[in-house]
Amino acid sequence: MSVFPPITNFSREDLCKRARTGPNLVIGFSNKDLVGTTQPHVDVLVVIVSIGGFDMHRVMVDGVSGAEIMYPNLFRGLGLKEIDLESYEAPFMGFDGKMVIPKGRIKLPVQVEKEEVLVDFIVVDAYSPYTAILARPWLHALGAVSSTMQQKVKFPTEVGEAEGDKVGAVEAYESLTKVAIGSNPDKYFQDRYKVLGIDPDFICHQLNMNPKAWPKKQPPRRSFDEHSNAVKEEVNKLKQVGAIKEVFIRIGWQTLW
Repeated sequence: MSVFPPITNFSREDLCKRARTGPNLVIGFSNKDLVGTTQPHVDVLVVIVSIGGFDMHRVMVDGVSGAEIMYPNLFRGLGLKEIDLESYEAPFMGFDGKMVIPKGRIKLPVQVEKEEVLVDFIVVDAYSPYTAILARPWLHALGAVSSTMQQKVKFPTEVGEAEGDKVGAVEAYESLTKVAIGSNPDKYFQDRYKVLGIDPDFICHQLNMNPKAWPKKQPPRRSFDEHSNAVKEEVNKLKQVGAIKEVFIRIGWQTLW
């Protein structure tokens, strides 16, 4: 979700519930943090945190955005009312591409492990596969570092960490995909015989073969007539639209096609 204009009134003192003292700790990620993740992946970081005293799933961590967002399901689930909100009217761009005006803003405690800070949420009445989004202000208040690749948030309390919610990330992605397809099905579903001009770098592959090996014609294998007819029908369709063409190869005295 995009925000216009960016929030500029964030202060660390306003969000932190208590000052942090102690030795300087180094926060970092290594290959050990990849254990339990599926690599490579392009998943966003989704965590389980306590908001307003209740454990919340499908909370996205966005280290790029400067706005913490709360969506209708969470707002109503916490029993909050519009009378509880402070005024906030800067427009937002939602996941569905529509502009929305926020309902307002509200401060609530967010706890992960033993770390708790007060977060200034902007309440938006728009579709989202997530219940809320935590952004830079929350990370900075914790002194934390997030990693989408390692699917973790680490913070400096004997370097504590919160692992990503893999199930929540998959559910959110599937929900977002359904909305994207539902809003523009023609973009995603096309006649497969009209999809031409695929980049050869994507579609062509090479076999790791011994160059000295002599190709051999395999003995014929008979298929059921039903299978053979289905294959011929599909091949004819591909030939008609120019997706494939017949090629004759001469190997010795044999001609293969």
